[in-house]
Amino acid sequence: MDELHNTPEDLGTVTLTLDNDEELECDILTIYTAAGRDYIALAPQDESLDDVVYLYRYIDHGEEDPELALIEDDEEYEIASDGFDEWLDTLEYEELLSDE
Repeated sequence: MDELHNTPEDLGTVTLTLDNDEELECDILTIYTAAGRDYIALAPQDESLDDVVYLYRYIDHGEEDPELALIEDDEEYEIASDGFDEWLDTLEYEELLSDE
């Protein structure tokens, strides 16, 4: 992983529009960089989807709203997934340090 962004506890929410036009409110877990690209990890607020995390490419347009792009390439998804896993590992490590 290239870089971890320091993120506040609450980054806000994003409303996703699914293929069936259903809207799904998601919490932003983190925005991180992997292999030179930015990604965003989203967790649905719907309790029936507790173990689901959505990963998207995150494109910052400066003054305009950022864009979320689908990751359609398996290799890129693997890179984004590995980067998210490393972010989770860092959280667990930091939690262990704070418990000492």
